[in-house]
Order: sequence, then C-alpha cells, then structure tokens
Amino acid sequence: MFPIRDINPTRTTPFVNYLLVVGNVTAFFFMKSLPPWYEPAYGLVPTRIVADPAGEAMTVFTSMFMHANLLHLGGNMWFLWIFGDNIEDSLGHVRYLLFYAIGGIVAALAQVFVNVASPIPMVGASGAIAAVTGGYMILFPRAPILILNPVPLLWFAMGITLLVPAWLIAGEFFFMNLFTGIQSLQAAPEARVGGVAFFAHLGGFVAGILLVKPMRAGREQPRHSRWDGWRAPPRARIR
Repeated sequence: MFPIRDINPTRTTPFVNYLLVVGNVTAFFFMKSLPPWYEPAYGLVPTRIVADPAGEAMTVFTSMFMHANLLHLGGNMWFLWIFGDNIEDSLGHVRYLLFYAIGGIVAALAQVFVNVASPIPMVGASGAIAAVTGGYMILFPRAPILILNPVPLLWFAMGITLLVPAWLIAGEFFFMNLFTGIQSLQAAPEARVGGVAFFAHLGGFVAGILLVKPMRAGREQPRHSRWDGWRAPPRARIR
C-alpha cells in the first residue's frame, strides 16, 4: 500500500522535518558529485564498526544522509514528509530531532548485529524513518491515511484512492520487513552482505514504538482526525 497523504493536521510548523528532508536531498546530490570512494568512506560498514567502534561511530550519522539512488531517496522522503510532521508536533522540535537520531542509531546497530560480517556500506535514512512510522502508529493508530488503491481492477468500483487507518500501513511495513528479513537470514552467508537492510527497518520501527510515549511526556497532545470506517461520510445537502 502506497500512502499519498494523511488526514491529520498539525498545530505547529514542522521546521525540523523540513530541514531533515532538505538535508537529505542536498546531501544526496552533493555526494553524487564526489568521487566513487565517498560511499565506502562515509557509509556504515559492519565489519569496520565492529573492529573500530570509536573510529567509525561518525558513519552511523553520515550514512543516515546517504541514499543509493533517486528511488531510494524519494521513497524515504515521502514517508518522512507524510508522518514526520505529526510526530514533531507531538514531541516538539528538539525532542523530535533526538527521537529521529536515536531511531537511526538503533536501526543501524540492529542491522550490524545480524550481519557483522558484511563489508558492504549501509546507507539510507530508512531506519530513522521507520522509527517515525512506528511512533506514528502508537500515537495516531486510527488517523486516516489516503492510499493508492493497490488493486487496479477495483478502481472503477472503489475508486483510485482509499482511506485506511494508520495502523494498517505501519503493520504492513513491519510484517513485510519481518518476513523478508527472516528469509534473508536463511540465505547463505555470502548472500547476506548486500541488499535491503531489513533489520535496520525493524530495529528503527521497534525503537519508535518504545520511545515515542516516554519522549512526549509532559506535552499537551493535539486533537486529530480518526478513521471511522471504509466508507466516506455522507455529503451534506446544500440548500
């Protein structure tokens, strides 16, 4: 299911979320202009960080602003744009930045833990954004999310777009990564060194679930729209 937008207004301007999106996009195009060595130098390499944690610690953060291609960047920024503003609204600007960073760190460590022998650089903000998605599911489980109807044959009967609750989007994200992550562990060790960092996604998602409520402690929470069924509410008559 591909989310188009959420129907969940915010009270504040999400400055940090905007800066994260701009920072990721800027870093992508800047780094693509650099020589090929930049990716292994600034990406998170499990074998290197296990061998030299202090010396390689900075790559945990630099890798969070690197993306393999435009599709990778676009998908991550789309999810961050949709879900990040409401988490920032709930936590506040500073706490949201801390939440995002901790989610990214936990995500990176989760992937390193399951694949310590990998010499392949890990790049992307997916782990931190997975934390944002997990936090959103906890705070706004029934927020209405507009998605592209995943079954084109039903477009004429149900429409091109559908409204679903946020927990359905987040749940699909988690179980798809869990299923494919377990499958990847069953592959031969030499086949695990590349590909998608499924356990970074899972680690970030779980971190977001566990962190979001403690980190919003003491803050007044916004009211938000709630998903209340598969059918749209009846339109009012105009007279």
